[in-house]
Amino acid sequence: MTPRMNLFANETGAKIGKRIYAVSQVIHESPLPKRTQELVQLRASQLNGCGFCADIHGKDAAAAGEDWARLNLVATWRHAAVFTDAERAALALTEEGTRITDAYPGVSDATWAEVREHYDEDQTVALVSLIAMINATNRLGVILGNEGGAYQAGDLATVTG
Repeated sequence: MTPRMNLFANETGAKIGKRIYAVSQVIHESPLPKRTQELVQLRASQLNGCGFCADIHGKDAAAAGEDWARLNLVATWRHAAVFTDAERAALALTEEGTRITDAYPGVSDATWAEVREHYDEDQTVALVSLIAMINATNRLGVILGNEGGAYQAGDLATVTG
């Protein structure tokens, strides 16, 4: 697959990309655990079929010390004993928030209660915002035909222009 266009090759696309990256930096600097952030982004990217983003978040998580077994089990987190209860709550929210249009009823009260049990107000705001932002980014990647595989860990700032 050849990418359809480079978002950063024109003025409007570059402005949009830089603003998305700036919001992502605010989330990254939030008190939401970094490991949780990468797991959430990886899971949403898997659900959305965005190889470009899955490549970025899998490699960045591994470079930050995340265990490969956990990364390999993100897609099957319900059947893996390697995730904490807090991470499970975040992954459940990620799935329900990502699959809103797949005949899902939205985010269930049970999932929301689990999230609120494990995350404070700032962390919850960051988590919800992270899920919204990665879904937007996944959609850009899929629509534009960006492929995964060539990303080098830690190079996200250079990818975004």
